[in-house]
Amino acid sequence: MTEIRQITKDNAYDAVAPDDFPAMMEVERYGQRSTAFDKIISATHDHFWDPLDTKYIDFSEPFDAETIMIMPGEMIPEFRLPCFQNLSEKDKVKFANETARWSLSAILHGEQGALNLSASLCHILRDPGAQEYAANQTREEARHVTAFAKYVQARWGKPLPCGETLATLLTDIVRAPEVYKKIVGMQMLVEGLAMGAFSTLYAKSNDPLLVKLTQLVMTDEAFHHKFGKIWADRTIPNLSEEEQNIIEDWAAECFQTLLFNLVNPEQKKIIYAEFGLDWQQVQLEMLEAFGDEDRREQMKEGTNIFRVLIKTLLKAGIITDRTKAFYATYVDMDELKNEGDRMIGDDIAEDGIRYLQKINFGANVDALKNISLSAAE
Repeated sequence: MTEIRQITKDNAYDAVAPDDFPAMMEVERYGQRSTAFDKIISATHDHFWDPLDTKYIDFSEPFDAETIMIMPGEMIPEFRLPCFQNLSEKDKVKFANETARWSLSAILHGEQGALNLSASLCHILRDPGAQEYAANQTREEARHVTAFAKYVQARWGKPLPCGETLATLLTDIVRAPEVYKKIVGMQMLVEGLAMGAFSTLYAKSNDPLLVKLTQLVMTDEAFHHKFGKIWADRTIPNLSEEEQNIIEDWAAECFQTLLFNLVNPEQKKIIYAEFGLDWQQVQLEMLEAFGDEDRREQMKEGTNIFRVLIKTLLKAGIITDRTKAFYATYVDMDELKNEGDRMIGDDIAEDGIRYLQKINFGANVDALKNISLSAAE
């Protein structure tokens, strides 16, 4: 049996085996609670929302999906391919909205992964404060699952299956016994992708309901990212060279897999078949139409999911000179390094928190201390 390598550098992230419940009943453990997560735990009430309460969001809001694209046509790369030129305008709208369905289904599956992973942290994190934070995140991810499931149901009836690449990654990090894989994998890689995706949906979507939903979700996700940042601040500077390399290589491997496979036409073949298109033909035309130069151009956009992901890893110290050249193929690393620590979705999230404070606290909101993401660090 292979020994589990935890790479724990701070007691707040100390872990036990998932089935070692007796360790949770050790009397000394209850008094050894870290204060590292107190601020983000206390801020939970400021961004509370209920997807089943219409005062927060009403999933019965109508949208004419027959004539209006949920995401604008310029966001659909397939429309530039020869095999799509014969589609009628009606079919183009339908394809665009089926693509949105595929993307929102992937987000729903990702939120389910985040829910299960957060719950799994409750079983292994020994620190009561870290455990309480993980329990809070589990609750928040559960409402995201409910919310995206209701949105998909309102617009399409049911979600599409999870693409193989994302399904494999989510399964690997949920099942991983190593805390660093769970935190880097979910709190940084998947949450980094999510914040980029949500920022794009918020800025570009033609569906007001989806815009509102993404902002509400981002009020939670920004705090989840903080948990990963606390781990990085307390762990990365104290790694040995060997440990740094292990984490850095694992993150780079996951990034490469996501970059080349997450939006690969093979992952979306269930959609192409509906329009009489062969996914292999789409893939061939996609390879001819888009290359590394196109990826570089797309990653100049601040909300690009892969740009946000690279910035997340860079600011966490998980990208060093050793692997910088790999990421520099696609983005200007010096430009990213010189950007501030604030993430692309932070301003959107803070506006959302102020909106939620008014709903949750009403006339008393002015008496509250204005909770910002920076105050919760």
